[in-house]
Amino acid sequence: MRLSKLNIKKINLNDVDQNYSGQDILMKLGELYQFESGIYGYGNLWTKLERIVENIIIEELDKVGCIQVEFPKLQPKKIWEQSNRWDTYTKDGDIMFTLDNNLGQYGLAPTAEECATLFGANRLTSYKNLPATYYQIGEKFRKEIRTRGYLFRPRTFVMMDAYSFDKTEEDMKKSYDLMHEAYLNIFKRLGIKIMPTVSDNGVIGGNVAEEFQASTNLGEDKVLFDEAQNLGINKEVLDFENKEEYLKQLNINDLSTLKEYSAVELGNNFQLGTKYSETMNLYYIDENGENKPYYMGCYGIGLGRIIACLIENNVIKNNNKIKGFSLPYAIAPYKVQIIYNEDNKEEAEKLYENLNKNNINAIIDDREGLTIGNRINDTYVLGTPKMIILGKKFDGDNYEIENTKDNSVDSVSLSEIIEYFKNI
Repeated sequence: MRLSKLNIKKINLNDVDQNYSGQDILMKLGELYQFESGIYGYGNLWTKLERIVENIIIEELDKVGCIQVEFPKLQPKKIWEQSNRWDTYTKDGDIMFTLDNNLGQYGLAPTAEECATLFGANRLTSYKNLPATYYQIGEKFRKEIRTRGYLFRPRTFVMMDAYSFDKTEEDMKKSYDLMHEAYLNIFKRLGIKIMPTVSDNGVIGGNVAEEFQASTNLGEDKVLFDEAQNLGINKEVLDFENKEEYLKQLNINDLSTLKEYSAVELGNNFQLGTKYSETMNLYYIDENGENKPYYMGCYGIGLGRIIACLIENNVIKNNNKIKGFSLPYAIAPYKVQIIYNEDNKEEAEKLYENLNKNNINAIIDDREGLTIGNRINDTYVLGTPKMIILGKKFDGDNYEIENTKDNSVDSVSLSEIIEYFKNI
């Protein structure tokens, strides 16, 4: 990426939102654009980071046998009436954006249980076809009355949602456990410490639900977590009349043993049971030729929240002043940013071509009329994890490679530069 092509704006870091600094930096650069509250356009950096997160999710779900599909974002009212959820989402909870015209009434998908159940039942007609899990990655729409934290709580967002179909409750639990492990692998690869927590089922339904919470001081949830069990509980559950049922799932008798965290929910899983198959009258034929309801699970991960969490949890401050952010190297769209003075322009171009030829994505700051200091500052606002400065100290034989997270420096010879990046 040639930085001259990105057309980022000049920004004043003293004017950055102190709570959501990383995302506000991207807003001020023009890499996030807010059309109105909760509705955004995404620039190059966010879009590429989203593809990386998406590919990690796809790889891990494919490993456990999930099948990628796509359901419509525009959904007819009649399918929501089959599950008796149209009023729940349009009147009681007022969650769904709706359209009413001469063709009929429709909703913009806040979730896809109805579509998934109909889609699955059309393909999974026999016990021989089960189990099966379908997933999609796409945009969702929800009428958030109070948007918050940019992409932490917007009105449109990208989400992975999956739906499992099984013959029995026991098989459903196996699929649920398989997805649990897949989620842990996804978040591990993303470099996010995740806290699985027992949670409320909400309007999705079912008997068992869990959230995947990430610790962050920006989170609106409070989680009580047991490090030894790697399991916790959303504190809101303690206000429920049936809270003892939730605590029983964790074998918890003494809440004082749990540590409290501020957290943000990045994913959730539900054991739906036969709620949708029975309500919508959709069945498979079992070994005895009888109609049986599907046991289902549903699973979701918010890609926008993941990216927002990654950015905000990697904000860099210097003497309590916002300096920028530094993305984890493994998931950064661009691994290194090349900065040079005019005397070393030719060497910088050679390095840039060499890195990209070897599939090491780099940014070269080829903008004119800026000092090296200006260019260094802009490395931090783009979140690039590594920086190479070809300035007065460049000796022509070794590159000084700086880690933007902690400012540690590695000296690497020209001949070893490719191996250096490939071995990180």
